[in-house]
Amino acid sequence: MANASDGMTYNPGGQNKPIVESGEFMFGVAALDHAHIDGMTTALESAGAQLKRIYEPNLEKAKAFQKKFPKATISSSLGELLDDPEIRCVAAAAIPNERCDLGIKVMDAGKDYFTDKCPFTTLEQLGRAREKATETGRKYMVYFSERLHNAPTFFAGELARSGAIGKVLQIMVMAPHRLSKDNRPEWFFQKERYGGIITDIGSHQFEQLLHFTGASDAKINFSRVENFNNPDKPELEDFGETSMTMDNGASCYCRIDWFTPDAARAWGDGRLFALGTDGYIEVRKYLDIGRPGGSPSVFWVNQEEEREETFEGPQHFPFFGELVLDMLNRTENAMTQEHAFKAAELSLQAQKIADEAQVMA
Repeated sequence: MANASDGMTYNPGGQNKPIVESGEFMFGVAALDHAHIDGMTTALESAGAQLKRIYEPNLEKAKAFQKKFPKATISSSLGELLDDPEIRCVAAAAIPNERCDLGIKVMDAGKDYFTDKCPFTTLEQLGRAREKATETGRKYMVYFSERLHNAPTFFAGELARSGAIGKVLQIMVMAPHRLSKDNRPEWFFQKERYGGIITDIGSHQFEQLLHFTGASDAKINFSRVENFNNPDKPELEDFGETSMTMDNGASCYCRIDWFTPDAARAWGDGRLFALGTDGYIEVRKYLDIGRPGGSPSVFWVNQEEEREETFEGPQHFPFFGELVLDMLNRTENAMTQEHAFKAAELSLQAQKIADEAQVMA
């Protein structure tokens, strides 16, 4: 597992709980532009999937990745990977504005696509992907790691959906990230390529807001982006916030920023607060600030109890095994396609509103 202080290379790892036999589910990896691909690949292999092929135009980068997953071979072209009949799925972490075109190629090849977030940078891309998913019957799944690959947040989401705090009335998510400006690639600071802060890391939060509230859509009340502290990178947005009313009446707010201070043990002290009719939940996603070595934790109170659950050591992340089974059985137990697309759609709409507000200012 990578150092938790570095969000770019952070790989949560996890317990090895295979749900398929060796060789039963083969997948490929393409586009190694973001190190999230390490976590995606590790999680799929922990569920029993087997990485067979790697394609990356930069051969040195491909070889470095192969050292981490030595059973895989390097393909000389994307076509060689896509033409392999044993490969059922392609996982990828391309530059954000290139993710949709790659996904369409994967689906046209009759394979499922598992992309890093954000899955799109424009609403036009989302529209094309929706059409292609319907046309081909293939999946366009997204690595929303801040819930799916974070044990406290996943646990809290299931707790909220179980009715433990009654009807969910409000969710607030705070999502600070460490900028590590000197280590970022050039595309990271080009808005056309990364899509804006709400499109990009905000997509995590919109997925959580939908999941925790059980909503299927939302109205955006307010959305804002700023570059508060990085004038040397004029296209970077280092702060974003959005307020929404979900279609079931719940109130939601998220704040995203690049202001994690150097002394923080984690790349971001992510928090989530859920209010229900019969209780509330607080999630400390990556650390428990103020306690030396404090583990990520979930706190909740309802009409019967006051509880704390801590998360130490390797955790089990059920989403990835469920996703493998969904791809084998053509089911939607891990995540529905509409949920993945709706999280992206709302983040893109919120980004658009924020962008328009800046133009008007």
